[in-house]
Amino acid sequence: MLYKLKELENDARSTIEGAKDLEELKSIKVQYLGKKGELTGILRSLGSVPAEERPVIGQKANALRQELERAVELKEKSLKDLQRQDIWEEERIDVTLPGRPAAIGQRHPLTMIIDEIKDIFTGLGFQLAYGPDIETDYYNFEALNIPADHPARDMQDSFYITEQYLLRTHTSPVQIRSMEKQAPKLPVRIICLGKVYRRDDDATHSPMFHQCEGLVVDRDITFADLKGTLDLFAREMFGPDQRVRFRPSFFPFTEPSAEVDISCIMCGGKGCRTCSYTGWLEILGSGMVHPRVLEIAGYNPGEVTGFAFGMGIERIAMLKYGIGDLRLFFSNDLRFLKQFS
Repeated sequence: MLYKLKELENDARSTIEGAKDLEELKSIKVQYLGKKGELTGILRSLGSVPAEERPVIGQKANALRQELERAVELKEKSLKDLQRQDIWEEERIDVTLPGRPAAIGQRHPLTMIIDEIKDIFTGLGFQLAYGPDIETDYYNFEALNIPADHPARDMQDSFYITEQYLLRTHTSPVQIRSMEKQAPKLPVRIICLGKVYRRDDDATHSPMFHQCEGLVVDRDITFADLKGTLDLFAREMFGPDQRVRFRPSFFPFTEPSAEVDISCIMCGGKGCRTCSYTGWLEILGSGMVHPRVLEIAGYNPGEVTGFAFGMGIERIAMLKYGIGDLRLFFSNDLRFLKQFS
């Protein structure tokens, strides 16, 4: 039996040392040390050995198992080192090669327009104001002189969460919140930029888009102040040669109200397909704050006046950059976005 153990040891060590890869080494380990391996078979045959010899043979067999397991571990480590060396040789980096430049992103065109609008109006003394995207029916409609039965609500197909809460359809509620927070102190001079939501979806509309809202409330504010502010904005945004016109309109929260147009940026006001041959492009709505809105917000309409305006930021970006489909802003198409780097 001792002779068999010695013969098994020599054979196993030679086989382990000759293993060419980890898969072969795994098979060798099973062959000699597995549950049905050769060494296990010798241990199971101890019953045929004289009783006085069993302790010696059992001790040597267990010692041999430990030695072979150690030999397998050392061979496994050696094979893994060789494997890593091969991988390193295949994937070795030539440190003398020039590095690959990292791709640098750029601001989204809407972010660029938002930043530009902020710069223009903060330069005029406006302060940034913010409000919640989930609004109450009171701030979104009632406080803006749009009661429940007002037909103006039909123009804003809203996303209602409950009967009293909805995703805001415009940034105008920030005007009410800002006036309530500040009343009766003067002046109020704020600009609000943020997301708004309506159930529209086509080439010129999106269920989610961005608006910019401006508000000024003080003593002796006139329509001339509104015209001067928006005239300056149009020239700063679209160029010094832009002409601006005001057309009578209607908004429940302003009186009088006006739509604001600029001379067509494509044809310079001569008339083309973009402006429907009128020479003008609409950019925003505006007007003097309705006395009822001032009263709701805590101001005396007999003592103060104000003006307000609102514009779609996507609309401004489309006009400035000549973009024909609003959905491009939200498509994450790098071919489109890289044009603004």
